[in-house]
Amino acid sequence: MAENQIASVRFDKRGIAESKAAGKNEADLRFEDYVTDAKQWIDVLKKDKRFSKLTVIGHSEGSLIGMLAAAKADKFVSIAGVGQSADHVLKQQLSKRPKEVQEICFPIIDSLKNGKTVDTVNLMLYSLFRPSVQPYLISWFRYNPQKELQKVSIPILILQGTNDIQVTKEEAFLLANSNTRSQLVFIENMNHIFRIVEGDRQTNLKTYTDATLPISTELTKQIIGFISKRN
Repeated sequence: MAENQIASVRFDKRGIAESKAAGKNEADLRFEDYVTDAKQWIDVLKKDKRFSKLTVIGHSEGSLIGMLAAAKADKFVSIAGVGQSADHVLKQQLSKRPKEVQEICFPIIDSLKNGKTVDTVNLMLYSLFRPSVQPYLISWFRYNPQKELQKVSIPILILQGTNDIQVTKEEAFLLANSNTRSQLVFIENMNHIFRIVEGDRQTNLKTYTDATLPISTELTKQIIGFISKRN
């Protein structure tokens, strides 16, 4: 992007890496905290006279954060964003697990969706539903990406890899169909972390730990073309 005269600002998620000091206690963290952080960055950049236009790009969970924060932006790009609320996505992922696991997890998800925490959680499920993370899940489950994208009134580019094992093409269609301003582009064989993979699932997973692999050139091309286009 820099080689095409497009400046970019990237910041660590609150509580991660160099932003660790800005993190909250897990029990106090809400999805809206990430949205507020993004909005504040947008406010800073909009006041900076070095920049003529501002495009918000959100990847995965960041897609929803981006569309919620993009009101003052000029364009929005969603990469591998889901089209359903997080509770639906979580249930879909758990549907591949044994029925016994589903029978334990689904009532917890339903309770959180209704805004009610669960006091007793099986220790095997603490990584997903420990009490301290439940308020965050409640705040996250509240948002339907399709409804939120309907509110976005700027040009929208939706990018989705065809070899993404975390987010399906159907999710991209749900997003694209929710707003007539959307342009949907599928990138052949791109996975969830922007690498081109032509092998099986195991080959796909191995790319997650190999930082030497190049990012999809088609992804870069699509983003640069969208940002540079006058509309």
